[in-house]
Amino acid sequence: MAEEKLPTRAEDFAEWYNQLVVRSDMADYAPVRGCMVVKPYGWALWENITSWLDAEFKKTGHVNAAFPTLIPLSFFEKEKEHVEGFAPELAVVTHGGGEELEEKLAVRPTSETIIGHMYAKWIKSWRDLPVLIVQWGSVLRWELRTKLFLRTAEFYWHEGHTAHASAEEALEEMYRILDIYERFCYEEAAIPVIKGTKSETERFAGAHTTTSIEAMMWDKRALQSGTSHYFSTNFSKAFDIQFLNRGNTLQYAETTSWAISSRIIGAIIMVHGDDQGLVLPPRLAPIQAVIVPIFRNDAEKGKVMDVADRVFLELKEAGIRVKMDDRDNVSSGFKFNDWEMRGVPLRVEIGPKDVEKGSVALARRDKPGKEGKTFVSQADLASTVNGLLADVQSSLLKRATDYFNANVHEPKDYEDLKQIVADGWAFAYWCESAECEARVKQDTKATTRNIPLNQPEGEGTCIVCGRPARRKVYFAKAY
Repeated sequence: MAEEKLPTRAEDFAEWYNQLVVRSDMADYAPVRGCMVVKPYGWALWENITSWLDAEFKKTGHVNAAFPTLIPLSFFEKEKEHVEGFAPELAVVTHGGGEELEEKLAVRPTSETIIGHMYAKWIKSWRDLPVLIVQWGSVLRWELRTKLFLRTAEFYWHEGHTAHASAEEALEEMYRILDIYERFCYEEAAIPVIKGTKSETERFAGAHTTTSIEAMMWDKRALQSGTSHYFSTNFSKAFDIQFLNRGNTLQYAETTSWAISSRIIGAIIMVHGDDQGLVLPPRLAPIQAVIVPIFRNDAEKGKVMDVADRVFLELKEAGIRVKMDDRDNVSSGFKFNDWEMRGVPLRVEIGPKDVEKGSVALARRDKPGKEGKTFVSQADLASTVNGLLADVQSSLLKRATDYFNANVHEPKDYEDLKQIVADGWAFAYWCESAECEARVKQDTKATTRNIPLNQPEGEGTCIVCGRPARRKVYFAKAY
């Protein structure tokens, strides 16, 4: 029953990723072009992601609601920049009930328009503000080049949409959410990210300001892993979201929107995975520990399973997400490889000698082979396992952070920048002109990722043209 090994990341990173997503039981290809089926194991990971985010949003006063999947096409014509940004990606419904529709309907690519329409009905006074709503679901964008989780025609996300009485409140909201996204990546996903502002070229269609978190994948490409937008009054004016302020004067609401999508699963795979398969951070892993009982005959089986069942209950009662692999139709070696492929952080091996010694073998997924295996006492095992899981979590973050730091460089000049972005990130002063940005993209296929919020003191000169520059930006090739 042995399966072929994955391609190594160094041999063919793209094929390694494509095979791994399917073979680890995360997702599969749907019969609709560019769409995916998220399998139970992948969905369990997504649930752990969404439950953490949902709890954080609720702490800050946000509430959940649901809006229609189908949006009148005319809505997209009200905000000119927005419709131009999404026009190529719209899927349009022209028939319903066997008849041609009087008005065509777009399958939502994002919900600013339909939510703007509803907010115009609901918001009449300053007393109605702020409105802090989150929608969970899927959207559809007719992507030409698709890749499971990273870029699919239909994908899953939350989209927050808020309305405020002032620009200050709306901007505070944008940055508050960005901070939540940063904490999620560091604390839960064990992924270091850069918080920053997108360039005018890269900002969201219709937004006044777009902020993002950017992460480095193993192949050193960047992945935009979450965005938070401030719209000013752009959408309020398009959809007539007006309210009477405290001075009894009619004014437009200030709005925001923000999202992390299921592409964050792709980030987790590409940042932490190795040539054996997934490596999942314990705080998000659907299964944190798997117990593999090892025996050769029925006599050994009875003794081993007694201990394995007791260990299973102890770990489960301690709140550890644990699974017993008691399959009798595959070998122990097959099980080890199977759970390594799925990225389970910790494997608990129990054999006849362990029963005699009152011990178990613990194998860490982040350190394959002998380096990651230790023999520990069965006494107070839940505490030992919890401590090891915490260590795996911090180890993954340190490894990813060290990798990021090792592959970001400050170029001496433009020729140096071109060399750096061929296999890494460049961090350099930029005059913030579209012309210099376009030149880098044309010469290297690298783009500005974001202008980090934390900037060095002083000013410099643009790495492209040599003119004065106030801020530094990250350049990298991206997904």
